[in-house]
Amino acid sequence: MTAETTVTSPGARPRERGPRPVPVRPARPAGLRYPLRHRPARHAAPLPLFTADLCAALVGAAALGEAARRPLPVAALVAGSLLLRPRSGRPVTGVLDELPAVCARIAVTWLGLAALLAAYDPGRALTARTLLLGCALHTAAAGAARGAVHWRRRIALLRHPRTALVIGPAATGQRVAAALLRQPRCGVRPVGVVAEQPDGAAGLPVLTTGEEVERALIQNGVRVVLTVDPAVRTEREPLLRALAESGCALWEVDAASPAYETRDQLAGFAVRRLEPGPRRRGGAGKRLLDMTVSGLLLVLASPVLLLCATVLRLTEGPGVVFRQERVGKDGRPFTLLKFRTHRPVDEHEAATRWSVAGERRMSPFCRFLRQTSLDELLQLWNVFRGDMSLVGPRPERPYFVAQFSGIHPGYAARHRMPTGITGLAQINGLRGDTSIEDRARFDNAYIDNWSLWQDVCILLRTAAALVRSTGS
Repeated sequence: MTAETTVTSPGARPRERGPRPVPVRPARPAGLRYPLRHRPARHAAPLPLFTADLCAALVGAAALGEAARRPLPVAALVAGSLLLRPRSGRPVTGVLDELPAVCARIAVTWLGLAALLAAYDPGRALTARTLLLGCALHTAAAGAARGAVHWRRRIALLRHPRTALVIGPAATGQRVAAALLRQPRCGVRPVGVVAEQPDGAAGLPVLTTGEEVERALIQNGVRVVLTVDPAVRTEREPLLRALAESGCALWEVDAASPAYETRDQLAGFAVRRLEPGPRRRGGAGKRLLDMTVSGLLLVLASPVLLLCATVLRLTEGPGVVFRQERVGKDGRPFTLLKFRTHRPVDEHEAATRWSVAGERRMSPFCRFLRQTSLDELLQLWNVFRGDMSLVGPRPERPYFVAQFSGIHPGYAARHRMPTGITGLAQINGLRGDTSIEDRARFDNAYIDNWSLWQDVCILLRTAAALVRSTGS
């Protein structure tokens, strides 16, 4: 858990009086009427590769001799071919790129079959010669069949490449588009560059308005969108989300450096798949984890909550619970609950003062609550209600959200995911009066690579940090 961040790092100190906080929820770009009604972009169908693996398994079964007449060995090899299913969401590769993984999985399949037969009937266990011959036949057949499938896909992409839009600065977008057009084998044909303003150079049409983007999307049947500047993910997030909802596959292209240490590359550029917002599988599991853990902790911690509330009421007077507006997922405000450890002079101070960590007027008990993070236990009720999650970016007040969103690139993108009590930034020491830019970077990295197991790991590391914590 983190202590209350109620003040900024020296490089981002807010003004005492600022403009009225602006909404964080991103609006749709003017002129866009997405999602458009056309088929979404689909990955290459897995059936051809699955069929190739199935045929390869039957060829490998020929090495079993008489054992191939029994259903158990053949069924085991066929079941093992399920391990050879292609990974989705990656650019089309050749058989040589995936050959090491295919060979390893075939070896595991045959070793598992040998162990199964030895346990089932020791008298008919596979010999070393049969095992090596079966692996060799299976691997050769899989390589040949998969190579044929990839060859047909490359021919299809050469004849019918996927049309694409390139989003980013006009000069960089034209450079990337030209490189892709010089490499037709990559299967992507750019038809336009989406930029704030044209640069006057020759090349593809530069689209600057929503109407132009929509017209290009319909007339050219665009199925791929390439972003060539990291800032685009924040500045053009509404546009990217609209294009994704229209069925386009989104890829981020590293236009500054070649693809030296990555398997995902396009015409020599390193690329990675983008997911606009947390629309991915596992959301129900995350909510179930939140409800289960927060409900259990509320029950277990109820004596501690009652004791803290009683001591605060006797020592500090009425107003034990501190309520404050914070910004949650998609910019929606909610009321965050904490034990009151400090009484601000007025509402302006409560909304605009960054930190009270060095407040001298704080009583020893209140300081103890803050150092041990016990003042944040009431946020478990926010999690149980659904206002927050156990793990996610820390919520902030509208005053600071408006300022940080304009100062630090990527800060507004943190609101793609429900806010949390703890997060990747907090377990890496970014608590209290620390760099806002670093927090935004860690929070966006957490969202981009989210998984339920990552949430569990962060919770365990948070619990370990609380045990040895000395406060913040």
